[in-house]
Amino acid sequence: MRKFYEKKEVLFAVLWIVAYCVVMAPIKGQFGYGSAWWLLAMIVFTAGITAFVRSNHLEVKYGLNGFPKNMKKYLFFIPMFVLATGNLWDGFSLSYKGAELILATLSMILVGFVEEMIFRGFLFKAMLGNGKAAPAIIVSAVTFGIGHIVNLFAGQASFETVMQIIFAISWGFILTMVFYKSGSLIPCIIAHALTDVFSLYGADNELADWIYIGVTIVTAIGYCIYLSRLYTPEAETKVPDGMNV
Repeated sequence: MRKFYEKKEVLFAVLWIVAYCVVMAPIKGQFGYGSAWWLLAMIVFTAGITAFVRSNHLEVKYGLNGFPKNMKKYLFFIPMFVLATGNLWDGFSLSYKGAELILATLSMILVGFVEEMIFRGFLFKAMLGNGKAAPAIIVSAVTFGIGHIVNLFAGQASFETVMQIIFAISWGFILTMVFYKSGSLIPCIIAHALTDVFSLYGADNELADWIYIGVTIVTAIGYCIYLSRLYTPEAETKVPDGMNV
């Protein structure tokens, strides 16, 4: 696997994304987030990714070796973490109860790790290796959003899926820019996991959902413009900001 990864890094990333979508979409459609099957599948993906990264000593490359030291430079990631609470803006309402709620919560935490690793870690870093940041950022963000189209095959309504794709693309730009400029994937994993976990505990209010989508789009534009203007020679040379390698 190491030789294939070194020769075809972009294809390696794409295969991970395809495998994730192909495996998880039918499990979600048949069993849902609150099932042991969904959690088991997420554990398998998490274990596989972790084993590959650790065995090949890629923690630094994928920003898993700590937070950047100069947190102030990135506004302490406050815009991203505030947005992560958006699913709670319309109040609390449990999507699951009892054991199912525990299973779903654990699953959503792992989703944050797995999706950040395959979209921001594997895919973005593979494309960034070609020397052009803009295409890598766009492809990572858009692919992440479009990847949510698999929810159609899980029984989700088409309009809801379209809005989720737009929402996810906005998040994709935020997460990719944060990773690119800070060199750390950990804030992205935390924000992603919080967003998904809070979706299990938030009420379903159409107006609040539209407000959340709108605020996310506006914040994505503003925060990404701010991040793009930061001078980060470490990112340009693929060395994580503020970390020794």
